[in-house]
Amino acid sequence: MTASNRETTICFAAGREFSVTSNIHPTAVIDPETEIGNDVSIGAYSVIGANCVIGDNTVIGPHVVIEEHTHIGKECTIRSGAVLGGLPQDLKFKGERSYVRVGDRNMIREFVTIHRATGAEQATSVGDDNLIMAYVHIGHNCAIANRTMISSYAGLSGHISVEEGVVIGGMVGVHQFVRIGKLAMLGGYSKVVQDVPPFMLADGRPADILDLNVRGLRRSGLNAGSRANLKQAYKLLYRSNLNQSQALEAIEDEIEPEEAITYLVSFVKNISNGSSGRQLDKPRL
Repeated sequence: MTASNRETTICFAAGREFSVTSNIHPTAVIDPETEIGNDVSIGAYSVIGANCVIGDNTVIGPHVVIEEHTHIGKECTIRSGAVLGGLPQDLKFKGERSYVRVGDRNMIREFVTIHRATGAEQATSVGDDNLIMAYVHIGHNCAIANRTMISSYAGLSGHISVEEGVVIGGMVGVHQFVRIGKLAMLGGYSKVVQDVPPFMLADGRPADILDLNVRGLRRSGLNAGSRANLKQAYKLLYRSNLNQSQALEAIEDEIEPEEAITYLVSFVKNISNGSSGRQLDKPRL
């Protein structure tokens, strides 16, 4: 079929037969074990490997490479030059079966790379409704939640957790095992080597907490009372003469318990369970 032709019953592309509504360029190379949903568009010279799943209404541009064991959800857009499902850049990887799993309605721009996980049956995951800008790298075993924005040239090492609503500026580098709490924002060019608590604005080399992410909290719809409580908690943690343990105790004593405060306190407490300020980086014997 030509690039402009659409078939609603049986169509042929790259030597394969599709009984779905699709728009697949004849130069695309698609493994016969891949599942292609309805109304999928695949551009010229794109390559899709074995055991992949492409969800309904997803648009894959030209010159995209989707390697084996990559699952793409519905209504995603993947622009030219992106490579999803590449082997992890990890010496521990020994060829075991692992995955990249991408949710629904994600925008993945030009030359993004997302690598498979290390560890049998493990996955690098991206949730729903994320904007991943050009030249971003997401390393093995990362977990990206929903509604995040990761700006161009940001690099995420392995085993990083990026929680819901996070904004990462351009050229940011994030150390392996870092956890970035929900609705946090990282300024461009930052070097992030320790966990970033939720709701905070961080910047610098190395990144430090500068303020509450006030604009992000407003955009998220968090009510004024919760924002005021978080502002008070921020001041106790970062702008008082209290050490961290004292600040956490003061927050629990002085601020009415609510979901956002409880989550912030739990996040900060858990940092000490890890290594070098990263709660996911378990101490090594």
